[in-house]
Formats: sequence, structure tokens, C-alpha cells
Amino acid sequence: MMESRKHVIALGAGLVGSAMIRDLLREQEFTVTAVDIDPRKLDRLGEHAGLEKRCGDIREAGFLDQLWAVDGFILNAVPGHLGFGLLRQAVERGRALVDICFAPEDPLSLQELALKTGSRAIVDMGVAPGMSNLLSGCAAREMDEMHSLRILVGGLPRERVKPFEYKAGFSPVDVIEEYTRPARFVEGGRLVTREALSGVERVDIAGLGSLEAFNSDGLRTLLSTIEAPDMIEKTLRYPGHAEMMRLFRDTGLFDEKPLRLGDTPVVPRELTSALLFRHWEMREGDEDLTVMRVMAEGRKDHRRVIFAAALFDEYDRELGVHSMARTTGYAATSALRLLASGRLGLKGIIPPEALGRKAEYSTFMLEDQQRRGIAYHITLEREEDWSSGECGG
Repeated sequence: MMESRKHVIALGAGLVGSAMIRDLLREQEFTVTAVDIDPRKLDRLGEHAGLEKRCGDIREAGFLDQLWAVDGFILNAVPGHLGFGLLRQAVERGRALVDICFAPEDPLSLQELALKTGSRAIVDMGVAPGMSNLLSGCAAREMDEMHSLRILVGGLPRERVKPFEYKAGFSPVDVIEEYTRPARFVEGGRLVTREALSGVERVDIAGLGSLEAFNSDGLRTLLSTIEAPDMIEKTLRYPGHAEMMRLFRDTGLFDEKPLRLGDTPVVPRELTSALLFRHWEMREGDEDLTVMRVMAEGRKDHRRVIFAAALFDEYDRELGVHSMARTTGYAATSALRLLASGRLGLKGIIPPEALGRKAEYSTFMLEDQQRRGIAYHITLEREEDWSSGECGG
């Protein structure tokens, strides 16, 4: 049986990476080589049949060359500042992979290279970006023309603890990136750029109460793959968080240019990240939840179409898996199953919205998510005609 299982090289065994690794091993579908620079993260994976652990620094050419010599699919879950370089190297080698590193660079810039080498890379495949893109593709599939797209998403701690009322479901460095990277969206048919953390508005979520939504750079590939005169993505937090993060940013605590304290150079962002992680670290037993709304409006056959998708996911007490790790990591493992199944006919760099545009692929993804207890509730209104369901077919 072991010989029939496909192999995966998982780069990163943190909160999300470990959830992905355990999910792939749980049903004995795959064997996994788990890679991380921190031996403690590898130790926390425990011992499993079909699991190999490799501790090392992927920035070292010799160690990385050893990994490229291993056959199998790649799961790229390293921090964003390392992600694009690894994605490029995998594409150069013609590898098949799923990527959730959310690097600032545009993954579609590697399309020509990927088609040349035969690489197939499903990129930005988390919850958002990721499933938000897939659902946007589902919406576009139902319309001749899309008029507007609005995405709201956030990971939140169940217990609100002052002063931050926040826990990081992934690398604090990548969270800070959300607060500093300019937010791009489409307004009146024009590409618009605003400061991150701007455009704060209140949003009411049933069963949770009032949250705040602020501009963030989450549309990513949707900016070039979906045509709509109005598109925006906002991050959700408990009220007051955006103002606090703006204060940190405007004070210079998120700056990347080193300061000299005496004879010692200090990078403010690195110091701030280390300090915030003491408060933001998601610890064992900390319960969290993930909220997402994807809303699109357009027309098909001269009839108004309204597409809406909602997610409200909670900490898995039975398995002890945090919601942000589940919703991000299981999106990636579902995509890996689709890639490994041989059903995927798409080539090159594959953004998640491309999966949403084809019913066969979106149904596979949504049903695989639902088997893991992650239910996306979808409604589709065509003027007077109303239909609803949990999976888009």
C-alpha cells in the first residue's frame, strides 16, 4: 500500500503547514517529507507512517538542492518573503505544486516559464486569497458580465483579550505585511491604490456582532483575471484594531530600514514582530474562528444575478486544529488532491479563480472542504428565481 501513495514535499511545518501535513497523512493518501528550519516544529508533528522530517534552511543552496532531488508534489508554505523565489525555482524545474506563501510578487509573471517547463502551480491557494478567488470564479461563471465584487475576510480569536483582541493564524511578519502593503482595488473601472488599514467601516456578522473592515491588498490575481468595474477586498478585525495598527505603522514600528541604537543596527519590523508574537501567538487550546463573505453582482441573459458565499468556521476541538489553519491549509490540500487526481486539465500558473470557472473543479474543491467540516454556504439569485446550497456545482 505504501508504494501506491503519492509523495509530497511540504515546505514549512508551522501552524498552517502542520495542519496540511497531518491532513495529508490522516487518510493515508500520501507520504510526506516535512521540511522546516525549526526542529521543534518538526518534533510537534509526532511520528507517523509515511512521514519523513528534514530540518534545515532552504536559503542554503546545498540543502535546497537535496530537496529538489526528491520526487513528488510541492506544498509551498514558507513565509511570504521567501515564497516567490521558491515558486520560481519549482517552476524552473517543471514541478507540480500548490503554493500558499502569498508573496508580494505577481505569480502570473511566471506563466510563460511554467508553460515552457511543463510546471503546474496552483498559487495563492489558501482561504483568502484562495477560496475567496475560487468563489469569485464561481460567480463569474454564472454571469455574462460582472458589475461588482466585494470580499470580506478575517481570522479572529474567540476570546477577546485587550489590548489587541487578535491572534495570528500565520507568521506575524506576514500579518504586518497586510498592514503596510498598499491596497489595490478597482473603482469605476480604474485600478485604485489606497493605504492599507484605510476605509474602515463597521460590518455586522450574525452570531458574532460588529466587526470592522479595512482595505487590504487581497484581490491579487483577481485584478487581472476578473473583469468588473468595482472590486474590493477588506480584512475583518474586532473594532479598534485598525487604528492601533495605523499608530504602530505611522510611528515607524513596521519600518524595514535598519535604525542604529548605539553601535547595533535594529530593523524595527523585526523587533516589533518578535514583541507582538508574544501576544499574537496562537497557542494550543486557543480557540479561533474564520469569517468570510464573497458578494458579486452582474447580469446573465439580461437578468440581474446576485451571488453570495459565506463562511463561518470555528476551532476544531476534536482534532485541536485552529480555524485559520484549517481553512487555509485544507484549501491547499484539497487543491493538491485535485492536482494529484489527474483530473486537472489546466496548465502553467493556475490561480484559484480558474478552478472556480469550471464546475467540475469547484465542485471537487468545495465537496472536499465539506468533508473536512468546512462549509461554504452559497446562494445564487437570478431576479425572481432563488436557489441555494452549500456546494457550487
